[in-house]
Amino acid sequence: MDTAGPTIDALDLARRLVRTDTRAGGERAAADLVAGVLDGAGFDVRVDEPEAGRANVVARRGPAAPRVPVTLTGHLDTVPADPSGWSFDPLCGEVRDGRLLGRGSSDMKAGVACQIAAAADAGRDRPLQLVFTFGEETGCDGAARLDPASLVPTDLLVVAEPTANRTVLGHKGTLWLRATAHGVSAHGSRPELGRNALAALAAAATRVHGHRGWPVSPTHGPVTVNVGTFHAGVQPNLVPDRAEMRLDVRTVPGFGSDAAVAAIAELCGPEVGLERLVDLPGVATDPASPDVARVLELLAPGASAREPEYATYFTDASVLTGMLGGPDVVVYGPGDPEQAHVTDESCSVRRIGEAAAAFRRLLDASPPVTA
Repeated sequence: MDTAGPTIDALDLARRLVRTDTRAGGERAAADLVAGVLDGAGFDVRVDEPEAGRANVVARRGPAAPRVPVTLTGHLDTVPADPSGWSFDPLCGEVRDGRLLGRGSSDMKAGVACQIAAAADAGRDRPLQLVFTFGEETGCDGAARLDPASLVPTDLLVVAEPTANRTVLGHKGTLWLRATAHGVSAHGSRPELGRNALAALAAAATRVHGHRGWPVSPTHGPVTVNVGTFHAGVQPNLVPDRAEMRLDVRTVPGFGSDAAVAAIAELCGPEVGLERLVDLPGVATDPASPDVARVLELLAPGASAREPEYATYFTDASVLTGMLGGPDVVVYGPGDPEQAHVTDESCSVRRIGEAAAAFRRLLDASPPVTA
């Protein structure tokens, strides 16, 4: 019998999540919040805390073997937000002029709330799995700490990252590199006696930054490389003997992380060492894959007729697809992509309502359990 669970207001839950401080950590409080809601909706819920204050949530309802039709996922952490630069409290969770305000409103607590609201309201005879993680913003740390035995393979993985309620079929890969140059220290008044690591690495950074020959994928767009940090030196009267920079590389099909490392090593030269810090594969769902067009239409009517879109950012799908048996991946959420990580972050209330309804359509269309 198709018995729906309790009605959950997606906007109200999103506001509660925004008011829960998970800026660069502390996700356990948000994990407990969503776990309580899901437990009340009849899900079997598991909360794992592999690091103090940091937790993942896995919830499931209905038979779990051999696969579930749909898994919904999102992350509970946000990037930092310094209140001194905001025009409102980053944790206020207020609604003004049709916008939900606060850090994580778009990326991606509104999306998490919409998934939970739809899951709670959906019929209990629909098998369903939900996965909510910590530490996505720093390289999918929480997803990587999930126990694979706690997960069930799935046919479809829906990630509620901000897409402004457009359907996205994947994203670029992500490679974070540490580049290090070593020199010889000397007195600042006798620089000829030393070897300046800062100067060597700065020259390499300029070559990388100025390179314009990166490949372009017909589906995922161009490879991008950003020089994100640079650290060197102790004080002006010392020749720096060590310098470090970190690079953010977004890879595409046909130009993966190995090719990127080789290209950057050539640009930097033999004096610079490279170390991989984060290496996440891209995601690319084939729009011609069976059932994908139906999923796109359920989430966003008319989407299957548009050219497939692929995101520039990464998601936990880079890690979860391997754990979940290689499902089709669709990224869909109410957040505005342009609002991710910005000061005075906000999210459209209208889109929150639309996304909750879209997730509910998707779940209602999944096959029920039959006796």
